[in-house]
Amino acid sequence: MERRIVHVDMDAFFAAIEVRDNPSLKGKPVIIGADPKGGRGRGVVSTCSYEARKFGVRSAMPISEAWRRCPRGVFLPPDFHKYEEASGKIRAVFFEFTPDVEQVSIDEAFLDITRSAHLFGGPLETCRRIKARVKEETGLSCSVGLAPTKMAAKIASDLKKPDGLVEVREAGLRAFLAPLDISKLWGLGPKTAALLRERGVNTVGELAAAGPEALGGLGSQGASLRELALGEDPREVREDGETKSVGNETTFGTDTGDAREIKSSLLALADKVSSRLREAGLKGRTVTLKLRLEGFETYTRARTLPLSTNYADVIAREVLALYEAFDKGRRRVRLLGVKVSGLMPAGERESLFEDELDGRREKAHKAIEAIRGKFGHSSIYRAGGKKEI
Repeated sequence: MERRIVHVDMDAFFAAIEVRDNPSLKGKPVIIGADPKGGRGRGVVSTCSYEARKFGVRSAMPISEAWRRCPRGVFLPPDFHKYEEASGKIRAVFFEFTPDVEQVSIDEAFLDITRSAHLFGGPLETCRRIKARVKEETGLSCSVGLAPTKMAAKIASDLKKPDGLVEVREAGLRAFLAPLDISKLWGLGPKTAALLRERGVNTVGELAAAGPEALGGLGSQGASLRELALGEDPREVREDGETKSVGNETTFGTDTGDAREIKSSLLALADKVSSRLREAGLKGRTVTLKLRLEGFETYTRARTLPLSTNYADVIAREVLALYEAFDKGRRRVRLLGVKVSGLMPAGERESLFEDELDGRREKAHKAIEAIRGKFGHSSIYRAGGKKEI
């Protein structure tokens, strides 16, 4: 039986949600990310609408560059709570069609419909129904690739965006891959691509036909890339795409050495991470601090706790200790990040003994959550922390 793998990629996900919720933005270049501050902003673009992409704006581009390319764009801060809510609805749709779902990120997933497609009129009709259900549940469009391998399905989903549907059959897999640029292959980084191009290998077909002279020096990676170029990709859709960590970052408008501002930001980040963990019903054991200093030097420091937590004061205590132990000299701070990993369900017990302090923490957090649920996240914040981050 031919494998039928589906890759679903939401179209300009964050921007599309903002346009859905504010129809006056339709047709405008919408850019989600940091405040551009008239071209002096310090963060990056999270995503942007297709209208903004016509100006050369792209995800991960410095927000200052995005403003220079598209100064009349509509710049909006990300609302991750809203995006995660939509992602949850989309994921629920996937399980209507197959139990074999691998969530890759908040806006894309792989589905194996090999065993279930016959229930919905065949593979192609299943894809049409998935697209229709996503639209019905969220008002959003997605692009879908259907192929016998994960790599080919992912490539196919990107060919006719937005709202596309591309099918690749096993008999035509090599012909589909052959004319594509080698940059389309998973695992082929820019340095390897440059080396291959120097040796006259520019397309997937040329890589599939390449001999030892073109692949020399690449070792096992060269053999793996050639197998992919030949359409050989046995990777399965695995239900291991669950959340591995929860984190938040903030980029300062100007590099800072102000201890009070840094502490305030770390407290606010810890509070935000705590809220997201609790909303997701998770807790974690490893707390990580990310520091980016002036000059873009980036460092991470982490500590694994004896017991998992989702409490803001515990996370804050650990990241503050990690920061105090880090010797940055006189260098100023450009970016701070806080992450909790090693996740598990919040209700899972790790100790036979109930900590009285944890009981009080739980009551305090639930009281805060009740207030925020009624009046919004910014209605209450912890002493010393920023209102928004």
